Amino acid sequence: MIVQALAFYLFAAVAIASGVMVIAARNPVHSVLFLILAFFNAAGLFVLMGAEFIAMILVIVYVGAVAVLFLFVVMMLDINFVELRQGFLQYLPIGGLIGVILLVELLFVFASWAVLPDAGMLAAAPVPPAEAVSNTRALGRLLYTNYVYLFQASGMVLLVAMIGAIVLTLRSREGVRRQSISKQIGRKVEDSVEIKKVETGTGI
Repeated sequence: MIVQALAFYLFAAVAIASGVMVIAARNPVHSVLFLILAFFNAAGLFVLMGAEFIAMILVIVYVGAVAVLFLFVVMMLDINFVELRQGFLQYLPIGGLIGVILLVELLFVFASWAVLPDAGMLAAAPVPPAEAVSNTRALGRLLYTNYVYLFQASGMVLLVAMIGAIVLTLRSREGVRRQSISKQIGRKVEDSVEIKKVETGTGI
């Protein structure tokens, strides 16, 4: 138990410190690296809780795909971060207001736990014994039975976000050749191939 407690405090402390450094680091590449470190420590916390499947999904999906994609985007795009930071004070009141609202919501959640400690047990779905169902099967049963509509809604939100990102980045630029699927499909042999007969001794 002492080893588990020490591991919990170690993972939690490093995760919190990494999360702070994500927003405090001036170099965006360092911010992404701190984000990857936070994901790894969060996965360690899931392992301590007995949720190995969620820990592996966190490492594979977020660290292996999302965080690495962020890193490549930050390193490959020519972004003027000095210009982006110039409007920081302009949006500071709105950001502060949103932060205060989120803080009040968190205080309400913690207050409800303190006043009604059994509220979480009443709202939670019935959980079978741990030795009867595996971790992956229990997670799949909850996602695809009790929370199937929320799961599908989150998928739709991600789909809309993906389409929005494509629409925002897909714009025509002068001097950049674009692929035209309709022209490629409708192309005929006469348009792309020209047969010439070269007489003997007249070629290059």
